[in-house]
Amino acid sequence: MLCLQIMRGTPPGRRAFLDQHRIFHSRDVEETRAYLGNKDFSLDIKHRHAPDLDVRVNGFFLPGLYVGYIRYGSPVTISAPSAHDDYWIQLPLRGQLEVSLGADSLECSASRGAIASPMLDDCRLRSDQGGTRIQLALRKPALMAHLSALLGRPPAEPLIFAPAIDLTSGYGRSLARYVLAALEDADHGASVLSNPTTAAAFEQFIFTGLLLSHPHSHSEALQRLERPIVPRDVRRALDFMEARLDAPVVFAQIVEAAGVPGRTLLKHFQDWRGTSPMRYLRDARLEKVRDALLRAEPEQSVTAIAMNWGFAHMGRFALEYRRRFGESPSRTLRRRPLN
Repeated sequence: MLCLQIMRGTPPGRRAFLDQHRIFHSRDVEETRAYLGNKDFSLDIKHRHAPDLDVRVNGFFLPGLYVGYIRYGSPVTISAPSAHDDYWIQLPLRGQLEVSLGADSLECSASRGAIASPMLDDCRLRSDQGGTRIQLALRKPALMAHLSALLGRPPAEPLIFAPAIDLTSGYGRSLARYVLAALEDADHGASVLSNPTTAAAFEQFIFTGLLLSHPHSHSEALQRLERPIVPRDVRRALDFMEARLDAPVVFAQIVEAAGVPGRTLLKHFQDWRGTSPMRYLRDARLEKVRDALLRAEPEQSVTAIAMNWGFAHMGRFALEYRRRFGESPSRTLRRRPLN
């Protein structure tokens, strides 16, 4: 994955980060259970997996967030109460991570992360054998203050994020690359902890990008505020693509609609959307396919629906779909209501 290819030497999923900031390390089940219990978490581990337990928690605290590296060694389930007051972002490095928020379950990997918002149902994390991940805990008061600054007023409703984060494109990829680069620097002595200015810049990048680029309960309000200052060429390109999601579109057509040179459009699109026009178009079509699969009639097939939205190569389509949503198109189709 692109977010991991920036690292050199030992692959990120097979090395420990932040060893100079060790918080907890144990191979004992009861010691681990006690440590987690003091933080209102519970540990569930099958007896046959206990000998493989090798817990390592490294991390550091900044004024508005915590950054941690977590490894359990053996398959475990960690449960947290719904009363938690932080926003937890999970960035898997190796293995599969299942994140359950109440009755909803999300399969995560190095290409797909997750966000758990406060005031939802209990959160459960099921990590498989050898799984490792980075966890960010964003403190609610700090994030809400940042949202208030962006809105120009205190928000009237709770801030709830869409739980899935695509780590292969857009803000998700930028987030993963940025955090991994910061951890790499920390392991070589150039930590974001080194001075308040660096720490503040680290926090601001994560807070601002998350609130402006990842869907949440106040996204529409922020978009209304943002729309007048979005470059007009980007807005024209977006309007052109959104009107033609079910039709063939090439980059030259988008450039013509935007009314600026292609290089200018690419730069503006990257600056304002965190991606390229063609990747945005592909992702928007994938979202349409997913919505159609979830509402499909019994006689409709994955192939027919995908082709309706411009995907002709089924193998490539299935791969892109899985990378974005963490499951196959056929599995999404099976989850549609049957009544």
